[in-house]
Amino acid sequence: MRCITPAKTLELERLLDSTGTVSVVVHTHPDGDAAGSGLALCSFLSHFRALDCRLILPDATPSSLDFLTAGAPVLDASVRPDEARRRIEASDLLFLLDLSRLDRSGALEESLRRSPAPKVLIDHHPGPEEGIFSLAFSETECSSTCEVLFYLLLSLKDCDGDAGKLPQACREALLTGLTTDTNNFANSVFPDTLRMVSALLEAGTDRDAILEQLYRKDREERVRAFAWLISERLFITPEGVACIIVDAATRDRLDLRDGETEGLVNIPLQIDRVKLSLLLREEEGQFRVSARSKRGWSARKLAQDSFNGGGHEMAAGGKLRWPEDIASPAEAESYVRRVTARFLHEADAGQP
Repeated sequence: MRCITPAKTLELERLLDSTGTVSVVVHTHPDGDAAGSGLALCSFLSHFRALDCRLILPDATPSSLDFLTAGAPVLDASVRPDEARRRIEASDLLFLLDLSRLDRSGALEESLRRSPAPKVLIDHHPGPEEGIFSLAFSETECSSTCEVLFYLLLSLKDCDGDAGKLPQACREALLTGLTTDTNNFANSVFPDTLRMVSALLEAGTDRDAILEQLYRKDREERVRAFAWLISERLFITPEGVACIIVDAATRDRLDLRDGETEGLVNIPLQIDRVKLSLLLREEEGQFRVSARSKRGWSARKLAQDSFNGGGHEMAAGGKLRWPEDIASPAEAESYVRRVTARFLHEADAGQP
């Protein structure tokens, strides 16, 4: 992996040898990759270096990840903001995982910027914030932050290239994050991705148990909500853009909990004529936007151009705000139809 060099690994070893209190921070609305990479790093540092390491979450993880977070050294800043702030202030070393900019840490941003502690980035998103990180391991041609972290941990003296030396909790968290960020190997899979999975399986990691927790423990209400949303709220434009809009009233009526719309945006891509799929979820006075695309169409560019966001070529996200972008939530559908029609027309015009 290009971002992992002997010089940078040596510098990380030096930082770890001179620290005692470590905090790991991930992005808001933490998904499997954020929580998985954070917990994997904490497990590794506690096991091999006996460091006081805690994962600070800007807000809660979805219930599907409870099997990872239960009993783990996790601090939810949305529940205990003062404790999270004090923890950051007391840290000798900060790791920023699965976020390329500090503003993606939400309410933790100010404390992170004030902290004089060295900040180490481990990430796979494009465009890392310049001048913030003392050390950066950032690789965009990669399935997940968990994949970057896996190869980084193997480069340290504790493992010396042997995945079998990783603690079991570390291995399970890494494989969980990789699985969710690739949509169970449906996208963003590279040769190194499969090599990582092979090494983790050879080390005894139980992938079937992880899949059972991630995909076979849903509440009945969530499954029925997906069925209703696809039947009643999915529209497909003539240009081939699928979209589902979940406003606050619908979310509450369907009893959808935080994180339970995860994966819904991928389902319309099963339809042959769909090129791009969008999911808009009303949260905190705006729509959070998830964008997915088939090969040849850029979810990243659409998110950048029309939804105040960005991400990977075929998996991106952003926000749709009112009154900045639209006058009211009721205008979301017409906005989506208008900007996606223009986007696909321009994309078609630009193809050879």
